[in-house]
Amino acid sequence: MKLCIAEKPSVAKDLAQVLGAKTRRDGYFEGNGYTVTWTFGHLCTLKEPNDYTEKWRAWNVHSLPMIPSKFGIKVMDNSGVKKQFRTIETLVKKATEIINCGDAGQEGELIQRWVLSKAKNTKPIKRLWISSLTEEAIKDGFKNLRDGKEFNRLYAAGSCRAIGDWLLGLNATRLYTIMFGTNRQVLSIGRVQTPTLAMIVERQEAIDLFTPENYWEIDTLYRNTVFSYEKGRFSKKEKAEKVLEDITSKDLVISSFKQKEGKETPPQLYDLTSLQVACNRKYGFSAEDTLKMTQSLYEKKLVTYPRVDTRYLPNDQYPKIKGILTKLPFAKLTEPLLGKKIRKSSKVFNDKKVTDHHAIIPTGVNPSGINLDERKVYETITKTFIAAFYSDCIVSNTTVKAKVDKHPFKATGKQILDPGWRVVFGGTESTEEDVMPVFEEGENGEHQPQLLTKKTKPPAYYTEASLLRAMETAGKSVDNDELRELMKENGIGRPSTRANIIETLFKRGYIKKEKKRIIATDTGKKLINLIHFDILKSPALTGQWERKLREIEKGELSVNEFKSELNKMVTRLVHEVKHGIRPKQVKLSELSCPKCQGQMLAGRKAYGCSGYKTGCDFVIPFVVDNKKVDSNRLKEIIDNFDAKAVKTA
Repeated sequence: MKLCIAEKPSVAKDLAQVLGAKTRRDGYFEGNGYTVTWTFGHLCTLKEPNDYTEKWRAWNVHSLPMIPSKFGIKVMDNSGVKKQFRTIETLVKKATEIINCGDAGQEGELIQRWVLSKAKNTKPIKRLWISSLTEEAIKDGFKNLRDGKEFNRLYAAGSCRAIGDWLLGLNATRLYTIMFGTNRQVLSIGRVQTPTLAMIVERQEAIDLFTPENYWEIDTLYRNTVFSYEKGRFSKKEKAEKVLEDITSKDLVISSFKQKEGKETPPQLYDLTSLQVACNRKYGFSAEDTLKMTQSLYEKKLVTYPRVDTRYLPNDQYPKIKGILTKLPFAKLTEPLLGKKIRKSSKVFNDKKVTDHHAIIPTGVNPSGINLDERKVYETITKTFIAAFYSDCIVSNTTVKAKVDKHPFKATGKQILDPGWRVVFGGTESTEEDVMPVFEEGENGEHQPQLLTKKTKPPAYYTEASLLRAMETAGKSVDNDELRELMKENGIGRPSTRANIIETLFKRGYIKKEKKRIIATDTGKKLINLIHFDILKSPALTGQWERKLREIEKGELSVNEFKSELNKMVTRLVHEVKHGIRPKQVKLSELSCPKCQGQMLAGRKAYGCSGYKTGCDFVIPFVVDNKKVDSNRLKEIIDNFDAKAVKTA
């Protein structure tokens, strides 16, 4: 008998139907040589501190750090969970082969392996690895079952992630609560939660401390076109007034007029984070709500697996595209694509950018039985998928340069010549304001200059959309999609967990929402200001730790090496906080270059290595992520340095 274990009852039901296991029993289906059962997500969890030793039951600073010699798992203390686990345990004993049908991702692998480990499974394990729950995908997946051993590294990474969260979260939370908590308030600290909160608090403090300053700009109107002063803003009004005086009585002369045809490629397909960003911006959906709705669409067979961090498709998906387009409920939009060869772009298809899963796309199943908000998410995914196979949008970019006396001015404009993919979203025509008149080099005439008084603006509050982006790039501000793709290795959290982290911060009262703005509360600010151990709150350093977990998944870092680093860090943290040791100010002369061991030096704009004359290129700017890098922070960066991290520093 082959035992299939799914992650949810609804998925088990779908699998059972395809496999012909149509007899319903208490906690499983059976038939046709198969038994199909399920978990409810996590049935097992890591043991609690008091499960290891009674002295860890009480919150006592003298019992810290808590570092078990070996971590154990236990069945969760819930009657329904325990009953289902007993069912699985019995079925495992009877089975000849186990088929792991958990969600095809790190968390899904961890859930299943913990259950099988607790059930003392000794039977061979196969792995069902699919990206959608359509009947075709399930049948294809069972024809191509993979050896469970192929996913040992995925499980190792998931296990290390859970252990890391246990070690840092429980030790740091107890430590800071005992040392600094008041009125029985728990000061909750987490590996991803705390640096995320630190980003919000830092932004909040920058806004609170911001003092607006006046600045001045000059523009001028010529032939119904606004020309801006090319040298930018003025910090002193007198200088601006002098320029205004110089140009007021003189003609504007066109020095160049250039029109250049350009292309705007279709938007990329969605990974989970970019979908959450889009739905937050367009509909105000929280990251958690978007994930829940996309998961529901996946379980209703309408879209592919949602917990992904790639925006590409593998090349072997290309032959299936026309079939999917044919079935989609947007005939007017898909019809222009179906009568010709489907476009194949490297911005859509790239085997190197796809690992276990591909981008989120529709399956082609008719979207019935979904609510209004789910339909909005479905249409967001589906229209972007359709647009990916349209032609580029062709635009005319116009740049006009002019001079008034010796002062340079510039005007720019864009006109849509061929909307291409924009028709999918309704953007087909330029407005009258987009169309600039034709200018001739050397022409001149009167113009209407004006002096504009403006004020500097504080940094923008985080929204869920911008916070998700900040988590993805470890706090760095990146607008370019390709650069952001490269930085995902160093992001904090995973696509599947970021929404939950944000929700946790709301629930614990560390942040609140005012309309779309995310505000740090006094409690949140207090917690971050108590923490002087940089690894706990630095997005960049936590991002490097996140990357090490990915290296375990790829087989590039050993589990023991990661655990050893973790144990040392937790031990140091407890020692320093217990004894009130604040980081002493490190002398720059004490720091060595991590690449060549040369002496670290301070230049005009950055720290560098004394070996620069012989080719060492190690450089760290004085300001990173809008925050000054002092010698202490430089030491943290050097201590956590490796070549991959520097590329995104």
